[in-house]
Amino acid sequence: MLDMELIRKDREAVATALAKRLDPAEVNRALDEIQRLDQERRALITEIDAERQRRKAEARAYAAAKRAGTAPESVAPEAERKQLAELESQLDEVQSRLRERMSELPNLPADDVVPGGKEANRVVRTFGEPPAIEKVRDHVELSRLLGLVDHERGVKLGGSGFWMYTGVGARLEWALLNWLIDQNVAAGYDFLLPPHLLLDTAGFAAGQFPKFYDDVYHLDRESAPRGQFLLPTAETAILGAYQDEILDTATLPLKRFAYTPCYRREAAGSHSDERGTVRGHQFNKVEIFQFTLPEQAAAALEQMVAHVEGLVARLGLHHQTSLLSAGDASASMKKTLDIEVWMPSTGKYKEVSSVSWAGDYQARRAAIRYREAGGKQTRFVHTLNGSALATSRLFPAILEQFQQADGSVLVPEVLRDRVGTDRLTPGR
Repeated sequence: MLDMELIRKDREAVATALAKRLDPAEVNRALDEIQRLDQERRALITEIDAERQRRKAEARAYAAAKRAGTAPESVAPEAERKQLAELESQLDEVQSRLRERMSELPNLPADDVVPGGKEANRVVRTFGEPPAIEKVRDHVELSRLLGLVDHERGVKLGGSGFWMYTGVGARLEWALLNWLIDQNVAAGYDFLLPPHLLLDTAGFAAGQFPKFYDDVYHLDRESAPRGQFLLPTAETAILGAYQDEILDTATLPLKRFAYTPCYRREAAGSHSDERGTVRGHQFNKVEIFQFTLPEQAAAALEQMVAHVEGLVARLGLHHQTSLLSAGDASASMKKTLDIEVWMPSTGKYKEVSSVSWAGDYQARRAAIRYREAGGKQTRFVHTLNGSALATSRLFPAILEQFQQADGSVLVPEVLRDRVGTDRLTPGR
């Protein structure tokens, strides 16, 4: 969440930044309520502290009178004890409401992030040229022709929005995952295999809850009284693993990555942009993550984007990188760049990775800090994350960009040893 001190000191700057994402009137209403609750909280703290100081003074007077042999009066009559308890109860309620309102605010976009939606996204780099294909087949047709994905049996097993990789298709998917794991290890990231069921606290820490609470699969409260859900991305797990920790400054930047399936309540529609494995309720993804000092974060973002671009380039895929507008980026992120692959069947680019910088927004929610060298004070780390990569979108991009006139598909050179062939052919 945001820094309350920043709202107190420079509300105008906060309001201007939030207006890139929200209606200005909505921003001002939210900040009005937050500042009112903050003032009420501070007034209650002052009143409670004064009452406690008064009682301490009375207790000292009582002790002195008792030592002197005089008859002391009662220190804290029942009515006064109730009054303090009521003040403390009021404070708890106000602090809870303030925390709730603060948790609803999105992150402040970086200075170079513009307002608007998808229409305001800006392409910053393009790699290669779209392949020249005389008669384009889409990835769904190709996967059926080559026996790579069984959509019908996937629906039979899981319902709409699920699929099943089969035969050499399963080998291609697994080859992609293993190659990505090796590449991320070589880039200096430590490999994690986290639980797929997470506590609700992890969802709050990542900024997905409360706003997107209904977008994930939850266990019922009877079987999971503490609240558990299936992770929508390994970002949630990696961040959550370090909740409430003070990290050793010497270890920063801390670089981690994880492979997990991802589970999301998303409609797998029939629109050509969303067909096949492009969008569904379960898909595979390898996620990279960094915890950094604030002064390391900008360089870490550039490094992570370059790393992901390099992965897509080594697969031989034509792609572009776009800087997202404030309205199209995740509400938890200051800045996001999407790496997007070309899909010949639609003539459009499709995101395969979002590399994002959250600043200290997630770290505040997760209470992840570091201690400055030689000091006792702690500060919040900065967090960054990125897909490296989402295979359910790489898979169709490979099929479409490497398709041949005879219906076969060339396997990217870096995957051929793992797949066991240089070409996918019908009937193989």
